[in-house]
Amino acid sequence: MIYCGDFQGNYIKTSKYNIITFIPKNLFEQFQRIANFYFLVLMILQFIPQISSISWFSTAIPLVIVLSFSAIKDGYDDMQRHISDRHVNCRKSYVVRNGHLNEEEWSHVRVGDVIRMMSNQFVAADLILLSTSEPHGICYIETMELDGETNLKTRSAIPDTAEMGDDLDAISSFHGEIVCEAPNNRLEKFQGKLLWQGRELPITNDNILLRGCILKNTRWCYGLVIFAGKDTKLMMNSGKTKFKRTSLDRFLNILIMGIVLFLIAMCLICTVLCGVWEWTTGRWFTIYLPWDDIVPNRHQHGIYVVHYKLKEVNNDE
Repeated sequence: MIYCGDFQGNYIKTSKYNIITFIPKNLFEQFQRIANFYFLVLMILQFIPQISSISWFSTAIPLVIVLSFSAIKDGYDDMQRHISDRHVNCRKSYVVRNGHLNEEEWSHVRVGDVIRMMSNQFVAADLILLSTSEPHGICYIETMELDGETNLKTRSAIPDTAEMGDDLDAISSFHGEIVCEAPNNRLEKFQGKLLWQGRELPITNDNILLRGCILKNTRWCYGLVIFAGKDTKLMMNSGKTKFKRTSLDRFLNILIMGIVLFLIAMCLICTVLCGVWEWTTGRWFTIYLPWDDIVPNRHQHGIYVVHYKLKEVNNDE
């Protein structure tokens, strides 16, 4: 087996959420849209009666509906990722253990394992090709999932290890040390060496099978796992699932930001002009405020009292 240190397992995860993180993480992503954030701020301001003429319900209800529909869509999409991850992690591979082939799930494959693949099977992890069923240790692979190309490519086993063929005893007793580059996303380059039986054997990209490839026109082959899970080139090129912004989202963000800036500018201009008018013109109208008692309300009440007393006098007569 290979000398292996602290390496990733072969379990993969492309989903973004779980039950605990779904609501806070999804809301954080949705409020990155300026329209949603704008209406959130507007709703908060509407809680202050001194500056709002309408109820906060008028903004909250449409905002909650929009956020709910987006959350349902995002939740459904992420559920499909969970299902896809489970399907991939539960695929089967034959791993060489103590001279026997044991069927194990992909998620249980580890760096240093030797696995046997059959024709039309997906490659479970990044492997060094040890031996194949074809002459000269050749095998054929399809790399459509990696680079979109459908034409078959050839890979060759290390000549010294190709002699092991299908001998499980020889393969299970294989002990060596791999010295190679750190995990990276370069699909067309690989540098390393195999230290085996006192020899130093070079390893190039022609000796590597990458996760996601499909074995074609080759009955079987054996490979030694060097990178697994998130360290594979396929996963490193995929990266984390991110919140996607379409060109329309970016355009709407710019448009709404322009509208917000326009509203702020109009409020500032109107505030300044109102202050100027109050200072230059409006303050002179304050001299008329004391005149409010020229026709006081109590005079009308006095007339009612006099009228009532006159009725009493007439009744006495």
